[in-house]
Amino acid sequence: MGEKVVAGQFDLSDRQRYREKLRRCLTGLERLLTEKRFDRPRNLMGLEIELNLAGADGMPKMLNAQVLERIASRDFQTELAMFNLEVNIAPHRLGGRVFDQLDEELRTSLSYADRKAREVDAGIVMIGILPTLDRDDLVSSNLSAVDRYALLNDQIVAARGEDFTLDIDGVEHLRCTSKSIAPEAACTSVQLHLQVTPERFPDVWNAAQAVAAAQIAVGANSPFLFGRELWRESRPPLFQQSTDTRPPELQAQGVRPRTWFGERWVTSAFDLFEENLRYFPALLPICDDEDPLEVLDAGGVPSLAELVLHNGTVYRWNRPVYDVADGVPHLRVENRVLPAGPTVTDVLANAAFYYGLVRALAEDSRPVWSRLPFEAAAANFDAACKDGIDARFTWPRRGRLGGLGEVDAVTLVREELLPLAEAGLDAWGIEPADRDRYLGVIEERCRRRVNGASWQAATFHRALDAGLGREEALAATTRRYRELTKRGEPVHTWPVGLPEPVPTTA
Repeated sequence: MGEKVVAGQFDLSDRQRYREKLRRCLTGLERLLTEKRFDRPRNLMGLEIELNLAGADGMPKMLNAQVLERIASRDFQTELAMFNLEVNIAPHRLGGRVFDQLDEELRTSLSYADRKAREVDAGIVMIGILPTLDRDDLVSSNLSAVDRYALLNDQIVAARGEDFTLDIDGVEHLRCTSKSIAPEAACTSVQLHLQVTPERFPDVWNAAQAVAAAQIAVGANSPFLFGRELWRESRPPLFQQSTDTRPPELQAQGVRPRTWFGERWVTSAFDLFEENLRYFPALLPICDDEDPLEVLDAGGVPSLAELVLHNGTVYRWNRPVYDVADGVPHLRVENRVLPAGPTVTDVLANAAFYYGLVRALAEDSRPVWSRLPFEAAAANFDAACKDGIDARFTWPRRGRLGGLGEVDAVTLVREELLPLAEAGLDAWGIEPADRDRYLGVIEERCRRRVNGASWQAATFHRALDAGLGREEALAATTRRYRELTKRGEPVHTWPVGLPEPVPTTA
């Protein structure tokens, strides 16, 4: 949704013209695929991280415009609400010491951004959902002052036709309503991009879908919202409900939500773009002057602007991306599963686990998705969001017996998925030192059964036991989280609880 759009009203002719342009874009994509016009394999990956702004007291700060003005770098951009930023890291080739290179780049960028934020008494917090957010923080008046966000909000609200209901039943139960999509801004995530050829796309996408649950289990970092302890990874239900254009009647009819795990394994990237047109009405029917078929007839490469814009308003957890670089089209799988944080080391451990795992599974002669029903993969994803590192999954059994069995997430990761991720990183040409360092973080999280969500919850309860009220405990947990994030050691090493108060001298 980085497109520059101008707020305005749409009429029937705009929507009809947009639908026709979408069909022409889809035909153009099909021709590009048939004519094999896409970029050759380049093993390129990319990384985006959404961030929060908070004060020294741990409370959100609505200051992204002021902070971005001070940062003055194209690597940092606005996000949906005034307490959000996003950092984008330039594409890197998967291989060698790429994760250590990314570690240095991210630490330098985030440290610089935090210094600039401190000039306006704010700081950077890398976390799935900021625990101190209140319902009054997530209102339309706190959306970033950017036309596309106001326009998107107006269109989703108009499509729904009534207030949004947030109803998440976890450790505690949250039920409330919102008049805007602003609660979506609470969800801050990491997006992992992988450029792939059209031939490899379906295998990589299917692999990413199959392992999304394992990613959440080891990486969960969003247990709180509006003062309630909910799911270990509360972002997915919150994102779905806060962008849901369907009133209850359409939900009852089985109309798909715009935030979507999906419903089937695919055989081509085309399947996903075609589903977008078939199932989801346009939210932003803004037409480009380009005729994609005329561009193709002239030997050029179309931008497929309408297709790209529409794809940006369908929030799949693994999203197909069409893009053009240096006049050559390419496809990417955008993995949107993971929450931000806790530390740079944790983010890169999650990334190494993902890139290694999808490489190994995509090249398996008997792929997991040929043995795992899609419905089971979707159920695993929900289980991981609810229970985090304590989740249990349905997974294909190894050995001659075959079939499906139930397995503890930690056991699955340690015994089956980490060895696959190791083999996948070797196939990418990752140096053993990088491979072992970052996969070792995942191994230790599993061994200790600790991730960001479990640390937050344990520290919060320790604060309650020490006599703090709920709001005080959440603020203290957030301050302690930020302090430990700055030290940079991975979350499985963090001591649970708040630091002991320094005794005063008489």
